[in-house]
Amino acid sequence: MNFSLILENIDVYFGGVWITLELVSLSLIFGFFIAIALAVLLTISNNPLVTLPIRAFVYFFRGTPLLIQMFLVYYGMGQFEAIKDTFIWDLFKEAHFCALFTFALNTGAYTTEIFRGSIVNTPLGEIEAAKAAGMSKPLMFRRIILPSALRRALPAYGNEMIFMLHGTALASVITIVDITGAARIINSRFYSPYEAFLTAAAFYMVITFTMVWGLKKLEYKWLAHLRRDSDTA
Repeated sequence: MNFSLILENIDVYFGGVWITLELVSLSLIFGFFIAIALAVLLTISNNPLVTLPIRAFVYFFRGTPLLIQMFLVYYGMGQFEAIKDTFIWDLFKEAHFCALFTFALNTGAYTTEIFRGSIVNTPLGEIEAAKAAGMSKPLMFRRIILPSALRRALPAYGNEMIFMLHGTALASVITIVDITGAARIINSRFYSPYEAFLTAAAFYMVITFTMVWGLKKLEYKWLAHLRRDSDTA
């Protein structure tokens, strides 16, 4: 195998790494806030007009392939004249925005279930202590339930972050030159699939292991009280 051609074109990969990191970080940020809002609404509301649309959103994005979702957004939005006649079309005609929009909704749906389960499983003692302190429900959510739930959700959410990183590889099918897109360009230029895609795999592995390392550090810090409890037991 000839990896010298990779070194000669490494700038293509570096550009792809930047696009990948941008897509992952922005989609996770937007998806995080979507998930927080929807998870809280699912927890506190018994109104079907509120909960049913949220559950439909979650079931759709969890039950269909990410690639199909991206095609629906990228190729499907132009079918609606009501959208093409507004400023919204200026956004959806851009591949980068379509990918980011799809990734944010997808990770938001998965993360909603992660956070909802963590909120529902908040230890009763923490809730009773907050009530005994005279906290209102909004204050209890802000100071007790959400911080506790997010700490306990970190391992599962960490997996979702890594899945989202790997999922961004699909952005290359709609002309975005991310890491996978860079590998496809190198392969099309030199017909060297092993060199091109092994290099892409190496970049993904470095980013993944960096994320795992950071998440382990956060878990060690934020879940220290659980570790002490297990040591005591």
